Order: sequence, then C-alpha cells, then structure tokens
Amino acid sequence: MPAIVLVGAQWGDEGKGKATDLLGGKVDYVVRYQGGNNAGHTVVIGDKSYALHLLPSGILSPDVVPVIGNGVVIDPGVLLQEIDGLKARGIDCGRLLISANAHLIMPHHRALDKVSERYLGKARIGTTGRGIGPAYGDKIARMGVRVQDLFDPGILQKKIELSLREKNQVLTKVYNRRPILVDPIVEEYLEYGERMRSYVANTELVINKALDEDKVVLLEGAQGTLLDIDHGTYPFVTSSSPTAGGACAGSGVGPTKVKSVIGILKAYTTRVGAGPFPSELLDEMGEYLRTTGGEYGVTTGRDRRCGWFDAVIARYASRVNGITDFFLTKLDVLSGLEQVPVCVAYDVDGERHEEMPSTQTEFHHAKPILEYLPGWKEDITSAKSFDDLPPNAQSYVKRIEELSGAQISAIGVGPGRDQTLTIRDLI
Repeated sequence: MPAIVLVGAQWGDEGKGKATDLLGGKVDYVVRYQGGNNAGHTVVIGDKSYALHLLPSGILSPDVVPVIGNGVVIDPGVLLQEIDGLKARGIDCGRLLISANAHLIMPHHRALDKVSERYLGKARIGTTGRGIGPAYGDKIARMGVRVQDLFDPGILQKKIELSLREKNQVLTKVYNRRPILVDPIVEEYLEYGERMRSYVANTELVINKALDEDKVVLLEGAQGTLLDIDHGTYPFVTSSSPTAGGACAGSGVGPTKVKSVIGILKAYTTRVGAGPFPSELLDEMGEYLRTTGGEYGVTTGRDRRCGWFDAVIARYASRVNGITDFFLTKLDVLSGLEQVPVCVAYDVDGERHEEMPSTQTEFHHAKPILEYLPGWKEDITSAKSFDDLPPNAQSYVKRIEELSGAQISAIGVGPGRDQTLTIRDLI
C-alpha cells in the first residue's frame, strides 16, 4: 500500500490535526516527518480538546502506530511532558515510535534562538524561541546531537562539549549571556534517554516494512507550504521542509512509494509571525475572523493574522506539493457574511500576477485582487453532506476548487470529529 502525505497548503494552522484524526480509522501508521515543538495541532473529540506539539495526531487513535520520524527535531523535556499529559488523560502512548536518527534540541539552541531574535529588533522573523532553527542549523553543520546519542554517555559528552565550545563564545561575547555548563546538560539528557529508551526504534525500517505488508502509512507535516525553507516566503519561514518532498527525506520513505498528497486549506487564510501576507485584513473584519475562528496559536497563544482566502497561494501549494486532494477546513467561520471576498490574483506595481511572484521584493509589494462571492446566513455546523450546505456555501466551495488546482474532497464545518463532510474518499 503506497504512502499518503498530508501537508498544510498555506502558512500552517490549517487544521491538519483534524484531517489526520479523520483518517485515523483508515490508516495504520501516522508519521510526523519534520518540525519541532514550534508546531501545534488541535484535535477535538467529543467535548475534549487535545493540543499536540511533537506527538503525531495518530496518538489519539488506539489502532494507529504514531511515529516521530528522523526529520523532526525533538526537545526531550517537552516530548516527555506531552506524553505525561496525555497519559494523565487516559491516552495510551505505549505505541509511540521515535527515530534514533532524529536530532535533539539542546539548551543552547533555545538560548540562542531567543537572544538572536531579540537582537534583530524590527527585522525579527517571528520564531517561537524554542530552538528549532539553531537545532536544524547544527544538524546541517554536522554538530547535532541525535536521539541515539542519549544511549552512549561518552559520545553525548563529547558532542555537547564540542558544541558548547563555540556556542558559549557567542552567548558570552556577542550577547553578554552566561555560559552553559556541560556536565549538568549531560546529566539531564542521559535521564531523558532512560525515559525515552522504550520508544526508540529504527523507524525507517519499520515504516518501509509496513508499506511492504500493505499497511496504510500517513506522513504528517507540520507548519505549511509557505513556511517551507526552500519554497516558502523566505526568510520568514521555518527551518525544515513541510512540503511533500520533505516527507520522503524526513521519514525514510522513497518517493515512488507515495500514492497521494492531501493538502489542507482553511476557508480563509491565516499566518503567525512576521512576513508578507497579501490578503491580510487589518480591520474589524480581520478581528471578526480571528475571534470567530479562534485564531490563536496552539503552541504560542499568539494572535494569528487573518485574511481572505488566497487562491494564488492555493495554486502554488498544489503545484509545489503535487496535491491530489484538498481538505477545506473552517467553512463554518464564514457563515453570516453578506459576501465573501476571495483573492484571485495579485497586483504588483500595476501588473496582474495569477501565480506567485518569483522574487521576495515582488511578493512584498503584492496587493490582492478580490472577487466577491455571495455569502450565506445559515448555520452549517450540523450539515452531514455537501447537499446540506446552503447554495451560496456550495458555490463558494466550487469556486475555491476551480481556483485552487485540485479537487476538494472533504470539508470541515466545525471543530468536532463528526463535523466533516466527505465528498470523495481520501484513502
């Protein structure tokens, strides 16, 4: 059975957790393939809400094997706290598998992330300050500490000493901060290793064997396409590859084993952090979307910037990821509006752009060209099929599909597990 990739098609926060949970009864493995605890997924089951940061959404489905792949950077303290929190709520985490090749976020990564972002002032990127960028930087510089190093005290000690030899120079001489001591960190992380040992596995082998045995494997990304280090709105991006191509590198699954790519789209657009956002609303309508949609970061609690649906971004995400199906979320948030604008193109210095501008400068100057669609007053949260939607809501979905470059196969009409309209099977 080929693998399925689930990606965010905007700037993240599109509702990937809801999509993964919807598919939970049909998949055998859910693999988180990139990012760290700078991401957050919210899953609502009945009257209970679960906020996940490092754990794959599949952890909430008892018949699914949740996997943290090699492409993820792990803060072990945060991970263990998240596991403990779920256990306290009756969720079994014993099925979890963690790649021995995944890299670890260290205390100096968090320290550098916070002080460097503060040092940038108005030019700050808007990171979460959780050390994700510096951890990926050390990975690429071949100075990283991996999960497997937790089980060899000698290697762990040498790696931390080597890293702090440089990092302490930066912390003390550039940022006037105290140096970080080696021995307490080694002791702390060896303790983490003992608690994590039972979860660690050769996940790349496990996943590929599962595919050979016709198991269904869902590769779950964090963040979104426009935050991809290569294909996003650089430099206002994350430090990994949330796009479908990153799923292969971050899980150890070859590209020929991927069957389909499901893109998650919000019925409007949001983003967290700094950077260009052509369809952003800086008025009362932006505040209306924020409050009605509950647009506050799962991980940081920061207000999300809100704007109308951006079809240019949707088309770009469809192309970059090879999206086969879209899952449209939060359609219910638009209920009650007289009309619903959609950004269909950009105006860049008087020139119309149907596709993403090729340069950062052009994208910064992009202004939305809007098409106004009739709204609907009806409450759609109880709809059970596409035909249950008001005619104007149906027309809105059809127009979004026409503009976005791939078919819409599922629609979220509320946060609940049962508030999803399935138009076509995603698996």
